Amino acid sequence: MIAVIQRVSESSVKINGKIKGEIGKGLLVLLGIEEADGEEDIDWLSRKIVNMRIFNDENGVMNESLLNVDGDILLISQFTLHASTKKGNRPSYIKAAKPDVAVPLYEKFIAAIESELDKKVQTGEFGADMKVSLVNDGPVTIIVDTRDRK
Repeated sequence: MIAVIQRVSESSVKINGKIKGEIGKGLLVLLGIEEADGEEDIDWLSRKIVNMRIFNDENGVMNESLLNVDGDILLISQFTLHASTKKGNRPSYIKAAKPDVAVPLYEKFIAAIESELDKKVQTGEFGADMKVSLVNDGPVTIIVDTRDRK
């Protein structure tokens, strides 16, 4: 799994012109799932995201987690994070999981994040044409790949 984590002061996702999910202070998480991902990836990444200390403390130092600042998460599925650009100019998405694998893992990831955060997570809709808006706070953008945890 690959996650692009952006610290935001606000973020929203629209589908067909209607807001599907929105948050204030928190994290916009773009999540890419590949065929080889499983429960261990979900457990590790959900804990990592919720506990990552990327919010400012009273001294302006990134030392607080999402839990400390009572922030929210907007989670968006994004298969293009697994694009291979080695050959030619058209990216290949062969590593991205097909919906029959990705959807159950995405739903389990939502449940894991909600359990870690102890609140509901805002989401987009898997496979939909989504319009994502954000105000990146900092800016702070971090990329985490579960393959790098070992």
